[in-house]
Amino acid sequence: MTTMPSSAHDAPEQPGAEFDALDAWWRAANFLSVGQIYLLDNALLRKPLEAVHTKPRLLGHWGTTPGLNFIYAHLNRVITKFDLDMLYIAGPGHGGPALFANTWLEGSYSEFYPNVTRDGEGMHRLFRQFSFPGGVGSHVTAETPGSIHEGGELGYALSHAFGAAFDNPDLIVACVVGDGEAETGPLAAAWHSNKFLNPATDGAVLPILHLNGYKIANPTVLARIPRAELEALLVGYGYVPYFVEGSEPTAMHAGMAATLDAVTAQIRAIQHKARSADVGSASTERPRWPMVVLCSPKGWTGPKEVDGKPVEGNWRSHQVPFADTARNPAHLQLLEAWLKSYRPEELFDEQGAPRAHIAALAPRGARRMGSNPHGNGGLLLRDLRLPDYRDSAVAVPQPGAVDAEATRVMGNFLRDVMRRNLETRNFRVVGPDETASNRLGALFEVTDRTWLGERAPDDEGLSPDGRVMEILSEHTCQGWLEGYLLTGRHGLFSCYEAFIHIVDSMFNQHAKWLKVCNEIPWRRPIASLNYLLTSHVWRQDHNGFSHQDPGFIDHVVNKKADVIRVYLPPDANTLLCITDRCLRSRNLVNVIVAGKQPAARAPAGAEGAGHQRGGPDDAATQGGTSARPVPPRLRHLVHHRQAGHLRLPRIPLAHPPADLPSQQPRQPARARLQGGRHDHHAVRHGSAQRP
Repeated sequence: MTTMPSSAHDAPEQPGAEFDALDAWWRAANFLSVGQIYLLDNALLRKPLEAVHTKPRLLGHWGTTPGLNFIYAHLNRVITKFDLDMLYIAGPGHGGPALFANTWLEGSYSEFYPNVTRDGEGMHRLFRQFSFPGGVGSHVTAETPGSIHEGGELGYALSHAFGAAFDNPDLIVACVVGDGEAETGPLAAAWHSNKFLNPATDGAVLPILHLNGYKIANPTVLARIPRAELEALLVGYGYVPYFVEGSEPTAMHAGMAATLDAVTAQIRAIQHKARSADVGSASTERPRWPMVVLCSPKGWTGPKEVDGKPVEGNWRSHQVPFADTARNPAHLQLLEAWLKSYRPEELFDEQGAPRAHIAALAPRGARRMGSNPHGNGGLLLRDLRLPDYRDSAVAVPQPGAVDAEATRVMGNFLRDVMRRNLETRNFRVVGPDETASNRLGALFEVTDRTWLGERAPDDEGLSPDGRVMEILSEHTCQGWLEGYLLTGRHGLFSCYEAFIHIVDSMFNQHAKWLKVCNEIPWRRPIASLNYLLTSHVWRQDHNGFSHQDPGFIDHVVNKKADVIRVYLPPDANTLLCITDRCLRSRNLVNVIVAGKQPAARAPAGAEGAGHQRGGPDDAATQGGTSARPVPPRLRHLVHHRQAGHLRLPRIPLAHPPADLPSQQPRQPARARLQGGRHDHHAVRHGSAQRP
């Protein structure tokens, strides 16, 4: 197990002109970042700084920002040098100032937001909008050009990065992992994603562990273990770590440039070797991918001390290093000195635009990380080739005459979906080791499970080119699928109903992302996030109380009605119709709860044939389709809420299902759908509206 650590102090110096441009970009990005946190006016410091020029309430996070700026500048350099297709994921929390600054410098921000021009007036707007009412948040959000990852919650950056890289052979995803973020469970599991990345057909992920030593008020775990122990941990995860460490800019620029040249060459060598052999061959070996460990001071280039207490290289730099600029003249002078230390007159011309040697460092067009189309995946989205779901339907001559396992029938349909899209490589199924258990085993007739680890002679269905992805971490499954969808592909996540709660918070963040995307004109719609929840509460008598929890629906229906749908199909044929509908939908989170045990089937329609949708005779209820058209004698009870959106009254069951608990019918979540007026056969989307 050999590592190749690289020290900044051992690296050769860069040529003068290139070094000057790198350092100037970094200083410009740092200046813009500090300005966003502190300034309301006098953006270019063309006159003495006064208290009225600063924000009355200071909000933001400085500590991680200079490191993010440093990385962005150096990634620009290698993108141009090697003509790379690269996406930037900022994992450290609240790194918004860095991404806003860098995308403004490269010009992509002004293209998406023409009123934030790349000059002094636009700089003023950039500063004023940050963490300000009606402006932008302090972390990377859906409004940020080039972003697929919202930094408001920690732990998901690396799984998002790998999800973006799957089936994107030319893409490199540079994923900055904060050392505080590295303490989370989701991030710790996501390191293992390299065992699922096929160098022949997938892109690459370059993890950059940003080791700056502190969280909000405490040291980070990885910063306080011996170097040998940290290196052993990363090697044990399967990476080749390169260390760039220091604080002196000249040596750090030289070290980072040399390191990124080396890791780019290593990534290309790995891919060339894999792609020179048979693509997708079962003999593909799992490579040891490179990663970078950047060890730099927290709050780098900021004030070293404030009021006699250390700030740079300390937890005190995590958020706003000092406040009270409006009432404390000493702090106001300190802020002015800090901003002037970046020498803004060398960075911006008379109009406030970046000077030519700085602007020249940015890649061109779509090679800019803020303009990379993978950061706006709807631009790349291609419709799935879907079979006719009715071809998979179960024939039902009369009610209750046929027993079938609903999800097994769904599995046959998903098999055909997978088969039709093998060539385009834009559909995957993920789950925590439950694909077969959830009766979706037909998928394995056309594909294997993704696996690049060691294989034993009696292993079955494991392949580097498999398209069913299983890892016993719901967080990682969710993160993979989100990254895959956000970069323009399709997929489905199957899970036991009781344990999907593990990703409650991840669902929240994705639903919020979609809600905001619906309000951003340049964000193109992406394929919906589709959940299949089975092994549900109705049939958990054998597993007992530990496996009984239907509460995910309660959680989902609290979200905005325009981004979520919940489906409760009563039989296999309804499930087929719903699956087809979900795979065609955009910008939604679809939650399907369906049984996998044998159960009696109802006929598919009035003639016992297929389903119908789209007219008032259908039992389509705000995003779903029921088992049967509405009988004529009940049509006067149907409430037509919106075009194509109907709602049924509650119709008591004459005979409850045999698997319904006899002592007390289950009511909490499903009976409350549509304000308590539906029985458990109802299908509904997540409106908070009530009758």
